[in-house]
Order: sequence, then structure tokens, then C-alpha cells
Amino acid sequence: MSHKRRSGPQPGAAMTSSPWILVATGVVVMVVLLAVALGSVRGRSTFPAADPADPLMPLPHMPLTPTAASATGPSSVSTAPVMPGLSPRSTVLPAAPTPAASTPSPRAVARPVLPPSPPQSVAPPSAVTGRYSVQSAFDGGFIGEVLLVNTARTHRGWTVRALFPGGRLVTAWVEGAEQGVFRFDDGVFTYRSGFDLAPGQSLPVRFHIERAGTRPASCTVDGAPCAAW
Repeated sequence: MSHKRRSGPQPGAAMTSSPWILVATGVVVMVVLLAVALGSVRGRSTFPAADPADPLMPLPHMPLTPTAASATGPSSVSTAPVMPGLSPRSTVLPAAPTPAASTPSPRAVARPVLPPSPPQSVAPPSAVTGRYSVQSAFDGGFIGEVLLVNTARTHRGWTVRALFPGGRLVTAWVEGAEQGVFRFDDGVFTYRSGFDLAPGQSLPVRFHIERAGTRPASCTVDGAPCAAW
């Protein structure tokens, strides 16, 4: 007995004969994808939201003690009072205006200090004093005299000088003593002693002058002025 092999159904024929199989497969795939998407969305929303941050707690305001205030000194920053629920803020005071630089006043120019003038030398009183007088006057001239006195306790020499501007000396002499040396230059009459006067001794010196006034412009004995001239 011979057997005949039966051929099975062809794949293409099954697919064409059953179109609903493809539709059902597509629906299943879409359902699976939808389930996966929903699961991922739910997984993200399962974490609890973070709690809001606690408000800042204000620090208590402690007033400065007198000692601390004096130690720290004045400050340019003042602290405002703290209000509940608000953080403290610092208020900066405006800086004090800087004083404008003062314009320096012009300095006084120092004047050169002149050295003090030397004091005029004053002739010390002479030990031999002199007194001028006119012995006689006549037309064109006169006879003058200087009476000398030695006030020292020792013997002293002497020199007589008298100024007669424009005059002319005729002669000069001493009475009752050794003669000295005399000269007349440009109106200046000079007579130097020929001997020293003893202590307390007096001696007249006489001279004849022409063409000049009887009163000399100056008269000295050893640099000291004559008296009564």
C-alpha cells in the first residue's frame, strides 16, 4: 500500500488567508509600548518634591556695652533694629566731606640781618684837662690859650689840637716852661709837649691865629674835649 505525502500549508498562503493576525500583532506591540511609556512617567513622579527652605532665623540684636563702645570708638556704620522675619541690614553713613586743602599763606621774606654798627668810641677822660679862652683879639687876628692841668698822680705828657678853618698860624708857645713842637696843617693846630706835667701842675699853651674866628671848630687835649670853648 503506497502512501502519498501531504504537503503542508505555505506561509504566504497563511498570511494572506489570515490578515487579522497582523493587525492583532500590531495592536499588542502598541499596547506594550504604551505601558512602558506610562511606567516611565510614573517612575519619575514617584520622588517626593523637596520641602521649601526654612526661612532665615534672625540673630538676636545685642546692644553694645559702654566699655565695648568706648573701646571700638565711633563707627561709620549703624545697625538698624532687627524685625522678625527680616535679615538685618547695615546702613552706611555718607562719608564726611574731606576738608579742602588750605592754601599756604605766602611766607614772609626774611630780611638780611645787618650786623650792629660798632659803638662810637668815646675817648676816656684825659688825665690832663684843658680849658680854652681868648687872651686878646685885634684887627686880623687874636691870641688864644689852652690852660692845661695834670689831674693824675704821675707825670704825664700831653697833646693839644684845635681846628681853625681858613686860618693861619703865626706862632705858638708855652709860658714859663720848656717849649714843645707845634704845626698847623689845613686849619688844624697841633702842639706836643716838650716835657711831662707833674701831678697837679698847670701850664698855659698860647698861639697867634690870623684870618679865622676866635672860636675854634673843635678843641681837644689827648682826645678829650676842652672846656669852655
